[in-house]
Amino acid sequence: QVQLVESGGGSVQAGGSLRLSCAASGFTSSNACMGWFRQAPGKEREAVAVRYRGGGVTYYDDSVKGRFTISHDNAKNTVYLQMNTLKPEDTAMYYCAARRGVCWRQMNPAEFAYWGQGTQVTVSS
Repeated sequence: QVQLVESGGGSVQAGGSLRLSCAASGFTSSNACMGWFRQAPGKEREAVAVRYRGGGVTYYDDSVKGRFTISHDNAKNTVYLQMNTLKPEDTAMYYCAARRGVCWRQMNPAEFAYWGQGTQVTVSS
């Protein structure tokens, strides 16, 4: 059984940083795409960053390029999202997701089979 458990959300002021973690269990394939999505109230869930576990290829949404970094620790089977220079518009529920196979640019939530429960990120101005 695949389980994804996020942690690390919270409230910060604009310009601050947070690091989200997603611990995966029951899912160890290197041929897998790990992703972070976010959903703000009244908006659709959108991909923030995705990373192919087998080769490290990453894709970022334009709104977070240069500020967010997705990484993976194979030994801990954990994927991270380092978020720097946070803005109020980054406020959302953040979800970890996983799928078997490769990643590509501008992925949709429907392309991921496994999801975490979400962690809230709130950025105040």
